[in-house]
Amino acid sequence: MPPNGMNSYRPPVMGLNHVISSGNFYASMAGYQMLEAGGNAVDAGVASGIAINVTQPHFTSFGGVAPIIVYIAERDEMVSISGLGRWPEAADLKEFKSNYGEIPDGILRSVVPAACDAWLTALELYGTMTFEQVVLPAMRLASEGFPMSAKLCQSLNNMAAAPQKWEYNYSVMAPTGLPVKPSQPLVQKDLAGVFWEMIEVERANSWRGRNAAIRAARDHFYKGAIAEKMVAFSQSQGGLISLEDFAKFSVGIEKPESGHYGDYSIYTCGFWCQGPSLIEILNILEGFDLQKMGLNSTDYIHVLTESIKLAFSDRHYYYGDPEFADVPTEGILSKSYADERRNMIDLVKAFNGMPPMGNPWPHQGIMREPLYVTPPEAKAGPGGPDTSYTCVVDKWGNAFSATPSDGIWGSPLVPGLGMIISNRGSQSWLEEDHPSRLEPFKRPRLTPNPSMAFKNGRLYMPFGTPGGDFQVQGMVQMFLNMVEFGMDTQQAVEEARVGSLSFPNSFWPHSYLPGSLQIEGRISSEVIGQLEDRGHKVERIADWGNRSPGLCGVMVDHEIGTLIGGADPRLDSFALGR
Repeated sequence: MPPNGMNSYRPPVMGLNHVISSGNFYASMAGYQMLEAGGNAVDAGVASGIAINVTQPHFTSFGGVAPIIVYIAERDEMVSISGLGRWPEAADLKEFKSNYGEIPDGILRSVVPAACDAWLTALELYGTMTFEQVVLPAMRLASEGFPMSAKLCQSLNNMAAAPQKWEYNYSVMAPTGLPVKPSQPLVQKDLAGVFWEMIEVERANSWRGRNAAIRAARDHFYKGAIAEKMVAFSQSQGGLISLEDFAKFSVGIEKPESGHYGDYSIYTCGFWCQGPSLIEILNILEGFDLQKMGLNSTDYIHVLTESIKLAFSDRHYYYGDPEFADVPTEGILSKSYADERRNMIDLVKAFNGMPPMGNPWPHQGIMREPLYVTPPEAKAGPGGPDTSYTCVVDKWGNAFSATPSDGIWGSPLVPGLGMIISNRGSQSWLEEDHPSRLEPFKRPRLTPNPSMAFKNGRLYMPFGTPGGDFQVQGMVQMFLNMVEFGMDTQQAVEEARVGSLSFPNSFWPHSYLPGSLQIEGRISSEVIGQLEDRGHKVERIADWGNRSPGLCGVMVDHEIGTLIGGADPRLDSFALGR
């Protein structure tokens, strides 16, 4: 129990005008400055997201990924911005298999950077400010530096043990050598220079109007000097990416996937990411009386874990870039398919691994058998790098939810630019029958997945988290903590959590630990013992473990007109509001 009999270690951050919650204090401050200056949630979210690219380089990059969901209240309009890059046209699965046998660290896992396009597209279409206005906080953080957090230092110090060492990475991130120490300033002059170049292009095109000037800054990244430097460096390292890949790339603007849980509507990005599994898990859990079971009881954790396994089986066998993979989207998200999957759960015995492939096709009115996908084999291996998150609700009722990612792990920074070329190719497969196999100009299956929830048709909460394959699992638990167990946003992100690993990890080499379940130490030994009796292979981790850390959300209480923000203390997450 937190001190002084409180229900949480941090008080929830509340506001009557606006609230932002993100993975880093400086990023939240950057967004908050936009809100205080009259900007909307999109202006604040983009400012926050780019600041995250500066302050969390171990997790994210301006040259990485940034899937986004935007809600514009005046038009009652919601859109998803894909924010995910594509493999180079020159990428070839057979060559990867024959030449490397894997997706190696380094430049060969690079896909076209998408974060820049996602941030600027959101700003151009749904914001009110200029690129210069929203990027200034990030540019100052990069040019003047900021004190590094203990979490950032810990990650950078691990570079000493990394299998790949790139001299420029060290010169930027640890110019005085390792180890770096908490509160030591981190200055990124080259990245600040990228921002300044883009500002100059925007200024030169300001006579054309705000939107055209932002687009010109965006094109400077993808069709101008920045793209040329990235491609030249990639080619010097034996990479595949070309100027044509940059020039033809653009993020997708789509209608989000949606589902319902009681009075709540859930919106996620599409099947090019793992987001829709959030909807499927909740569809399956809706058939259980979770309140009667009790929060984090044996029964509750058991059905939660088994529902995750079922949905992640569908994720493994069906999810992929819909432009390349035949995905039964309606069937997977249907209530009837959830009923079918729920009936597979044995209430006293756990699946000993990932459940077998289901068949969603009949649930969208198509009578066909699924295409064969090779079942995974148990495999040890490291997990993947992490991510960050930011969300905003403004005084007009607009909302922004984004999950930027792609840190420096496994990839070199581009000399002179201070950022990587997105390393998201690490989330592809080399099996020829896998729906997320490597193919030219295809998007890998992404783990970052921002979300939004509505209650009875009104905005309830943007929310999300870092954590790779634990993202959706943590988001489900946060959501249920609130809607089933009455917690506020801060209590919900602090509550003890569990995380299954009983499926192939999304990052290469796709480790798979059948039956494995990690549980934070605050959950009782009695519950853990009973779960082991049901066949779960339980690993007790720290009381505040690193499972879907960094959950953030902003809940809208329409009855009293208050915004309530939560920020997970497991990482550097921080909320601000007024």
